[in-house]
Amino acid sequence: MSSLNKAQLIGRLGQDPEVRYTQSNTAVATLSIATSERYKDSNGEQQEKTEWHRVVAWGRLAEICQQFLTKGSLVYIEGPIQTRQWEDNQGQKRYTTEIKALQMTMLDSKGSNSGGAPAGGGNTGNAQNQNQPMSSNVELGSNFDDMDDDLPF
Repeated sequence: MSSLNKAQLIGRLGQDPEVRYTQSNTAVATLSIATSERYKDSNGEQQEKTEWHRVVAWGRLAEICQQFLTKGSLVYIEGPIQTRQWEDNQGQKRYTTEIKALQMTMLDSKGSNSGGAPAGGGNTGNAQNQNQPMSSNVELGSNFDDMDDDLPF
């Protein structure tokens, strides 16, 4: 049986995207996204638990994140979970787990208080209605040559 490594998040940015460039001039954006769960505790009182997620976007998607997202923006992120290892300045092995964003969809409506990013802008190449969320589908490392051509859609 095959395996699946795919995270799907809807949450708000905790800060503006941080963008840097590799030596080969590829943009890399780091996002901090909060997701919240509300529940009633054993006393019947409303509680809220927030989880923070580290998300990394590469290339054109990173540039789109930098251009359109700000602290508080509501976004949908999809991509695999990955763990990286490196050595810090003291020679200690360090690890970080993050989501490699392959798809980002802006969910804020135009004129919301999420930084004023336009909701119907043109980063997908398609004209969109002003009330529809902006979507950026950037494929990174996907190889579709193995897929069957007889799909019904």
